[in-house]
Amino acid sequence: MKVLVIGASRGIGLEFATQYQAEGAEVIATARDDEGLQRLTGLGARALRLDVAAPASISGLAWQLDGEEIDVALYVAGVFPHGDALTPPTQEAFDHAMRTNVLGAMQAIPQVTPLVEAVRGGGGRFAFISSAMARIGGVEDSRGWVYRASKAALNMVVASAQHDYSKAILVAMSPGWVQTDMGGQGATLTTAQSVSAMRAALAGLTPENKGAFLNYDGKPFSTW
Repeated sequence: MKVLVIGASRGIGLEFATQYQAEGAEVIATARDDEGLQRLTGLGARALRLDVAAPASISGLAWQLDGEEIDVALYVAGVFPHGDALTPPTQEAFDHAMRTNVLGAMQAIPQVTPLVEAVRGGGGRFAFISSAMARIGGVEDSRGWVYRASKAALNMVVASAQHDYSKAILVAMSPGWVQTDMGGQGATLTTAQSVSAMRAALAGLTPENKGAFLNYDGKPFSTW
């Protein structure tokens, strides 16, 4: 099995690379800097330099993957700008979040999804790490409102793109509340627990899940 992890220098992305590599998969993983690349190389993964927030960088992803057939692709890269609706976001914070969380995914989709569709026998899948904070129903507060907006936009990107790639399964997936730099140490899930659950959910995807927004356990959110 061949796995691509976009945004694997730390946290959830690194854990995906670690677990798939330990299972014997051939892992291709991306990072922005030398430290991240060295970490991935140390795992035994094929490390690619990539900055999803830089259009010139991610536009070259296709040629780095030329000829590959990807069983599982993961778009994990993301940023969380803090702030709420009491203060307007800066243009810099807004643009960086949208470039990383949304535009990067939109640029990756037409480059990577054909490689997922090329998997012999079909059934390749491309998952995009979203967040339960992207749900529009039941919002409790405006904390992280730029992040919420970007992840809601990502969910729409996935649902829309699915219609152009019938041979692949595309899903947006919340990892749960995870003990990462973003989630904090008070979170309920370790990275290992979250990723293990998401890997099981990904393995069990069916065509009925195409374009869906799922929780880390594979259950669909009743409210988007």
